[in-house]
Amino acid sequence: MRHVQVILSEDVPSLGHAGELVQVKPGFARNFLIPQGKAIAATEASKRELEHQQRVIAEKVRRELELLEAERKKLDGVVVEIAAQAGEEGRLFGSVTAVQIAEKLAERGIEVDRRRVELAEPIKALGEHDVVVKLHRQVSATIKVKVVAAS
Repeated sequence: MRHVQVILSEDVPSLGHAGELVQVKPGFARNFLIPQGKAIAATEASKRELEHQQRVIAEKVRRELELLEAERKKLDGVVVEIAAQAGEEGRLFGSVTAVQIAEKLAERGIEVDRRRVELAEPIKALGEHDVVVKLHRQVSATIKVKVVAAS
């Protein structure tokens, strides 16, 4: 199968980091990476320009990390309270998921994508639980989720 080379303009999970020259299938480049702005075609001219692009991308990533660091400071230590139906021993009838946590954060004016909320498994017991919100591969915040019995 033929592959094409592209220069990534932002991090793409399981493919590479911003500024890298990678080989991908033509359809993936044409239909996803290039239209989404995640990569540019690696022509001879763009390969020569790669060094300049790496500086530009590095600056973009640095600015993005600064913004995410500020958001991490906002998120660290936030306590979210979620009411759920529970049995006598503190076990929940259902579970608390990343979607519910993201919705509670949104109610407080903190927009977080549900895929950024990292739960190894859904919360199934009453009490306080530490939950990691991964904003970037280098930046993550820890929030407390307090699960209380619904009346």
